Amino acid sequence: MTQNKALTDMTLEELWELFPIVLSPHQPQWKKWAEDEMRFVSKVLAAYSPILNHVGSTAIPSIQAKPIIDILVELPPDFDRSQVRTAMEHSGYICMSASDSRLSFNKGYTPKGFAEKVFHIHIHTFGDHDEIYFRDYLRANPAAAREYELLKLSLLPEYKRNRDGYTEAKSAFVKRVTGLAKRHRLASTSDAV
Repeated sequence: MTQNKALTDMTLEELWELFPIVLSPHQPQWKKWAEDEMRFVSKVLAAYSPILNHVGSTAIPSIQAKPIIDILVELPPDFDRSQVRTAMEHSGYICMSASDSRLSFNKGYTPKGFAEKVFHIHIHTFGDHDEIYFRDYLRANPAAAREYELLKLSLLPEYKRNRDGYTEAKSAFVKRVTGLAKRHRLASTSDAV
């Protein structure tokens, strides 16, 4: 039984079974949870003067979302990945992925399922923040936000227990909207000059 296993000993299939994709109506407390967690992470990484933003669907009040708070943390390009990883792990996060330019951490996953509060912390370098373009565009464009919500709802039956497939199935929409957002931001900046 998976409840007797440590998360690190579970197969991907066992993890997906334990942590299925669930969409919930927007909850007002998500904003407060994000703010509280951003204050905490800001203290953990204070030496790097981080820039933090609540991103992902829980940051878009008009749509359903997985009840997982996504936080983007931007750090200087030369940040010490090993020190950041150690600091985050000592603060209760699990490192989910690491590359030369990005780190990803989770908190709120237990051998019995989701905790009340679940967080995904995405650490990037300054300026690597497509998630902010995407979030801001959906906040400003209710029709696009609704289109995204409908896409997610349509994918749920097939991908409820396949996070990688779910993310991949949304990727064309996310890339398209992010491109629109960047072009819109560029046009707005050009008009202001």
